[in-house]
Amino acid sequence: MNVNELSLKTTSSKEWIDCVLANFDDFLKDHADCERKASSMAMSFVAKYPNRGEIIQDLIHTAIEELDHFRLVYKIMQDRGLQLNHSIGEDLYVKQLLKHCHSDRDKRFRDRLIIASIVENRGFERFKMVSDHIEDEELSKFYHMIYTSEAKHGNIFVEMALNYFPEEEVFQRWEELAEKEMEILNGLELKAALH
Repeated sequence: MNVNELSLKTTSSKEWIDCVLANFDDFLKDHADCERKASSMAMSFVAKYPNRGEIIQDLIHTAIEELDHFRLVYKIMQDRGLQLNHSIGEDLYVKQLLKHCHSDRDKRFRDRLIIASIVENRGFERFKMVSDHIEDEELSKFYHMIYTSEAKHGNIFVEMALNYFPEEEVFQRWEELAEKEMEILNGLELKAALH
């Protein structure tokens, strides 16, 4: 198995994309929040693991790219007369995934990287659905650019983990956590949000 063969265990529903398209302004606000959180998450790895020199540059690059996505989403929001959410709400999807992290420091580091990969892969899948289904041509192009970027991020977090852990261990843990992700996703309330 290699990084490009990893795949999520379920696809998002038609009901989810219908909900997003019916409440697109809400989705944009959530998307902006997600990009801010993704940038912060990449930098939190730098803060927590400054000794992991092999991955610092990739983390910085990812954080900058996510922040740039936030800038672009915010521009779309401004054009539509939308304000940012006053506070970023709790992401139950990510919170539930993080409950499955190992308590051992090194294994927790491994699991956090794998969960970041899974979250980015879900983002790829859902942003692609938005690009494929939205009628506005400019927004379709924008989300095409976004999902192409998310695909790279999904792989890069696994590649980071492979710097420190055996391939078989990383891929097996990815499969285990992807199963958990499917259960979590299927149990979430349907709303116009990325998760």
